[in-house]
Amino acid sequence: MNNSSIKAKPAGFFSDLWTVAARALRAIPKEPESVIPALIIPLFFFAVNVGALSDISEFAGVEDFLAFQLPVAIVFAVTGISRASALVTDIKSGYFDRLLVSPVKRTALLLGLMIADLALVIALSIPVIILGTLLGVEFVTGIPGILAFLALAGLWGLAFTGFPYAIALKTGSPGAVNSSFLLFFPFAFLTSSFLPLDALTGWLATVAVYNPVTYLLDGLRSLIYVGWDWQALAITLLAIGIVLSISFTMAFLALRGRVTRK
Repeated sequence: MNNSSIKAKPAGFFSDLWTVAARALRAIPKEPESVIPALIIPLFFFAVNVGALSDISEFAGVEDFLAFQLPVAIVFAVTGISRASALVTDIKSGYFDRLLVSPVKRTALLLGLMIADLALVIALSIPVIILGTLLGVEFVTGIPGILAFLALAGLWGLAFTGFPYAIALKTGSPGAVNSSFLLFFPFAFLTSSFLPLDALTGWLATVAVYNPVTYLLDGLRSLIYVGWDWQALAITLLAIGIVLSISFTMAFLALRGRVTRK
């Protein structure tokens, strides 16, 4: 039999998905420089914000500023965390092109990386929650509320990953991917990060109303000191879903464009 006629058989979507995700997860411990800042920065802002603004917050009607700021620290920890830089490395080295000529499912190439991202953002959320509880933050919803908190944080982190992946696949540029963090600033600061929505004024209040992070923070905060506010949680899921649909559409269109060029 002619060896040149032998072709690799497809392993199946879920096998491909797990292979890509496992490779990405194994690479994470080898790149601590991409993980440690993602943990230190939110903890730093959490400590600074609580220390500098806790007295001012009382005038805005925030009784427990620690609990109010914990979701903000989580958002800082999980937003923009992705393997997009590693994907650019694969594109530059030619490894991604070699995958494209294999029978691997194209969508698994991207979804596998996103699964690894989801695991990472949940892992990054845990130390932040532990710090908050050590400082006195209590979840009125108990352990189930903490799990729901982690799930929402993970879903938000996953929803945002589509943006850096879209940039990575579209440009193949490390510089462009590294600059994608700039997308985070409007989401993080033009919202109710430091004061409740009804305490904001002027254009900032207007922008915050349309910022999905405002409703993400509302849902996360409700789990800490309000209780099971199903309406707030539903709105939070809707806000996450809107961002996810936009970012994933961009990412998979970029994937299709890169596959088409090969």
